[in-house]
Amino acid sequence: MSSSFPLLHLPGVVLWEIFKSLSIGEKIQLSLCSKKVSIQINSARLYSQKVIVDLDFLYQKIRVHSENNRDIFDIFIFPNSGMISDSNMQQFSIECCTVRVFSIPMGIKLFWKNYPKGFLPVIQHLLKMLQCKISTEIDCYFSDLFEPTISKLFDLQQEFKTLTIKGQNLQIFNNLRLVEDLTISSSFDPGFKPVFTSWPQEINIWSSAWFTLEYLFTCTSTRIILDDSSLGNKDLDVILNEWKAGRLPNLEYLYVKSQRISDNGPTILGMNLLELLGKDIQTNDGSKKLVTKLVSQFGYERIEMSVTVF
Repeated sequence: MSSSFPLLHLPGVVLWEIFKSLSIGEKIQLSLCSKKVSIQINSARLYSQKVIVDLDFLYQKIRVHSENNRDIFDIFIFPNSGMISDSNMQQFSIECCTVRVFSIPMGIKLFWKNYPKGFLPVIQHLLKMLQCKISTEIDCYFSDLFEPTISKLFDLQQEFKTLTIKGQNLQIFNNLRLVEDLTISSSFDPGFKPVFTSWPQEINIWSSAWFTLEYLFTCTSTRIILDDSSLGNKDLDVILNEWKAGRLPNLEYLYVKSQRISDNGPTILGMNLLELLGKDIQTNDGSKKLVTKLVSQFGYERIEMSVTVF
């Protein structure tokens, strides 16, 4: 005759070792069993896996995966119409909300009364039990539904692995310092001028005509990638002279792709582009070295600058 195992009667150290051995999915499903189990799992959070939580608002899915993608668990969030009935469906409590749950291979389906608002409680549940970094994309067409969720995560000082903002008229958040890698696919509207009160570690802008020198010299990101830029030879000359003088102290890598960069244009540090190619350029105090790389493609010149600190 089988009997239940008194898991919670084990010593804390032993219990934490058991939690460490569980897969992501096993730990999430176990945390739903009871409030007592969830509390014990949460208390062992510092010993848990480091995971990436991918928020896919378009397909109503949260993917929780290990950093090497070998351990994956999917959580789908659907509106609860009350019409779905299955003998395998169960009810659990997530952040004080009763939710209908259906198990599927590699994940679970949650049926929420108001599914856009279901994302935040699930994320908060995950944050309590796992060491999470968030990764997501915000599209302007769905921003009204899901921007409040992202704003709340910023308010909670939650770290983001990647954040992609697509479209125009989107709020630029105040805590971008919490973002490792920000990608902005901005509009082609020349009036698009976002306001940054802080900067991510890395920034990648697909349509960066609005990203002027003024933005560049206030940017504290270590890696800056500017696609379809409006910067030209004169701007690069200013950038390199200012960098030599000690501005852009955090810069490790700069990529600029622009039709306004030309070998026939104004000189940069007294050199044309071909002369600049592969040059070692040092700061005035000799503490850093910058190496340039140039690629020409489809009418665009792409210049890369990599910085080495001595």
